[in-house]
Amino acid sequence: LFKYRVKMQRLWLWIGLCVLCSTVVHGGKLLVFPSDGSHWLNMEVMIEALHSRGHQIVVVRTSDSWYIKEKSQFYTSITLDRPTGFDRDFITTLVARLLEIKREGKSLWTRCKLEFEQVGKAYKVFTKASGAMKWLLDNKEIMQSIKNTNFDLILSDPVAPFGAIMANYLKLPLVFNVRWMTHGDGHFEIAPSPLSYVPLMGTQFSDRMSFFQRLQNVLAYGFMKALLSWVVIPSYDDLIKTYLGPDIEYTSLFQAADLWLMRVDFVFEFPRPTMPNVVYMGGFQCKPAKPLPEHLEEFAQSSGEHGLIIMSLGTFIAELPPDLADEIAAAFAKLPQKVIWRYQGAKPATLGNNTLLVDWMPQNDLLGHPKTKLFVSHGGTNGIQEAIYHGVPVIGLPLIFDQPDNVRRLEVRGAGKVLDFFTLTEEIFSQGIQEVLHDPSYRTNMQRLSRLHRDQPMKPMDTAVFWIEFVMRHKGAAHLRTESYKLPWYSYHSVDVMLFLAGITLVISMIFVALIRCSCRRCVKTKTCPYIKKADKKKKH
Repeated sequence: LFKYRVKMQRLWLWIGLCVLCSTVVHGGKLLVFPSDGSHWLNMEVMIEALHSRGHQIVVVRTSDSWYIKEKSQFYTSITLDRPTGFDRDFITTLVARLLEIKREGKSLWTRCKLEFEQVGKAYKVFTKASGAMKWLLDNKEIMQSIKNTNFDLILSDPVAPFGAIMANYLKLPLVFNVRWMTHGDGHFEIAPSPLSYVPLMGTQFSDRMSFFQRLQNVLAYGFMKALLSWVVIPSYDDLIKTYLGPDIEYTSLFQAADLWLMRVDFVFEFPRPTMPNVVYMGGFQCKPAKPLPEHLEEFAQSSGEHGLIIMSLGTFIAELPPDLADEIAAAFAKLPQKVIWRYQGAKPATLGNNTLLVDWMPQNDLLGHPKTKLFVSHGGTNGIQEAIYHGVPVIGLPLIFDQPDNVRRLEVRGAGKVLDFFTLTEEIFSQGIQEVLHDPSYRTNMQRLSRLHRDQPMKPMDTAVFWIEFVMRHKGAAHLRTESYKLPWYSYHSVDVMLFLAGITLVISMIFVALIRCSCRRCVKTKTCPYIKKADKKKKH
């Protein structure tokens, strides 16, 4: 009886192990090509989630990375011994210069200077980045190690083409963690995007455009295409032709991706056409708030019934010109609310006792705090999505990249207000704060967006992880990817078909005209012959 019990226990133990093992995820191997700055914050969250599922992750970074650490408990790293120039000093200098230009005034000339400044700086980064990728492909030791690892998938941020180039070189499935690319919205690379109701980045238009706004949208699209053809592609073209072959085009590398994980939520984004291999995971980094550090909790509680305002201008804008910082601090000082301001510059002369300056703050946790009434933001995607998740209205102070378009989308939905840096004064800033704080529609609209965002069958992070593992399980997702990018432009737009139909119509029309003319001639001959005969008879008589 004892032996029988032991056997039965072993049997049930074996059955239990089998059941448990059936739920264990097969650990895959991922090679990750991220972008630095705020983009890395998104990628890092995803890497942690994938690591928790048992996947092995290798991150490729450059020697001048300032956010992407060389050592981590979640990944191992490969450091390219070539700087790209996209470091903290570059960003600080660029932002200061763009802010200086923007404050010169709101004119066409200012806008052109702003665009040319960004394009010029971008070209230098692209050239250095191409050199870094060439160094990697030429490094036989590292490349052999990568090949021997037998990676299952490449996960990449398409702001740079590193991941796309390596995926083509190694013939591996490619997944993008994306919203913006170097030259615009990622949707434009793969999905039909009618310019009549799909606004481009930088236009700050909604999906309801007037005639002149649509005209500007078309011109902006032409500028984007020119930027791609004259600046971006030439920076990488030699690299692509040398290592991938003369028939490979820059844009085709992106369009061949198996999956696009879009950091987009249509609660926030305007509706537009999409494709089967686009998976939406906007707000995937958002999570419930954790308790604040003791000193911040005490400061928040001291606000009483008036509540708390938090301000952060993101990773790129650490400090402001002294006169502008003084205007902002003076407006804060007159408020009954307490203010936590992430600011690393010199202490403003007008700083009030109600304002706490910090080098860093737990932004998500502060947005989720019940005392928080308002978020003053530069309009970065992460901050906007966290504000939506927690239902906190926003005042936007956008400067560069996608920031103006992000806060414009909130303003269209009545969940935020946009203020311009170049016209910002103490009075304008104070009026904006008072409007958003005391007009209940802002908070009501933002909380409505929050409810819509949270009402999903799966959490955005779970969706992203599922589809990454889906691509690994099936060695790609070619059945979801359109092959339209392999068509020449005239076939894609059916120009050849329209010309053929126009030619057929023209031939039929010409035949029809010829038949009518022929019939008319015969009718004329038939009618005139009797008269000719009568005339001949009269002459004879």
